[in-house]
Amino acid sequence: MSRTGREVRLAARPQGEPVATDFDVATVEVPDPSEGEVLVRNLYLSVDPYMRGRMNDVKSYVPPFQLGQPLDGGAVGEVVASAVDSHAVGDLVLHGQGWREWAVGPAKGFTALAPTETPSAYLGVLGMPGLTAWAGLFAIAGFKEGETVFVSGAAGAVGSLVGQLVKANGGIVIGSAGSADKVAWLTDELGFDQAFSYRNGPVADSLRAAAPGGIDVYFDNVGGEHLQAAIGSLKPYGRAALCGMISQYNNATPQPGPSNLALCVGKRLRLQGFIVSDHNDLRPEFQEKVSAMLADGRVKTAETVVEGLEKAPEAFIGLLQGANTGKMVVRV
Repeated sequence: MSRTGREVRLAARPQGEPVATDFDVATVEVPDPSEGEVLVRNLYLSVDPYMRGRMNDVKSYVPPFQLGQPLDGGAVGEVVASAVDSHAVGDLVLHGQGWREWAVGPAKGFTALAPTETPSAYLGVLGMPGLTAWAGLFAIAGFKEGETVFVSGAAGAVGSLVGQLVKANGGIVIGSAGSADKVAWLTDELGFDQAFSYRNGPVADSLRAAAPGGIDVYFDNVGGEHLQAAIGSLKPYGRAALCGMISQYNNATPQPGPSNLALCVGKRLRLQGFIVSDHNDLRPEFQEKVSAMLADGRVKTAETVVEGLEKAPEAFIGLLQGANTGKMVVRV
């Protein structure tokens, strides 16, 4: 059957903060699936901070996006044609061909999902951001009951789950966010012990006031001033899980590192970066336990939904500016 579909392409490599003209939308022919393939109509696609690094032409843990080619990323869709027994028409699937209306390819690249009224959850709390929170908190930071955790970017998809996992496992959690509304959401809805806006003054002062006795764990989504403040507040033998540094992603020149790194020696701190794809072995445990927490209310989730594929660049730019509460997704 002949059909066309739209896809979002990288038109130019951003210089600093991305702008709308760095992207364009093209209409392309969509082929029928060949033997062993499926054709999927995308329902939701994910925009994530790590994608900013892929827009630069530099070597990293994932290859850069190519100019004039469609971007990719997490997406959830419905199988509309199948040339393989393992996937049936109507199946809900998770895959990596986001930023487009249709996806076609080998069935092994499309993971079948349980039917749900909220398929976008597989891009957030039950997907890559959720696994990032789980792996960073438990596998990297080694969080234990009774410890105090500080999480930056706490109102985002990863940070909001980190805080709830801390509370569900007997810890104390402090979060930073970018607005009074987000701070209220963290404390009033998600149960954070304390939260503050990083726009209200030096992060180090706010963190010291929130945790005068220090912190045991720092979950870093922001870097920069937040990382420096956390190093100052970490107790001896404290640990930091370095997940992302969104405050630096748009920098045209490298930002100097924290000026207090020498404290890491005397305090015997451990700062460890990690990539979620290294921890796929944790996925079954993570999905089982977080699904149960969602069902019984110990974990709550929020989404910022942008309507229309053509608005995907706008959603991505907004994400980097902190326009989201919870997971930012695009309803195709």
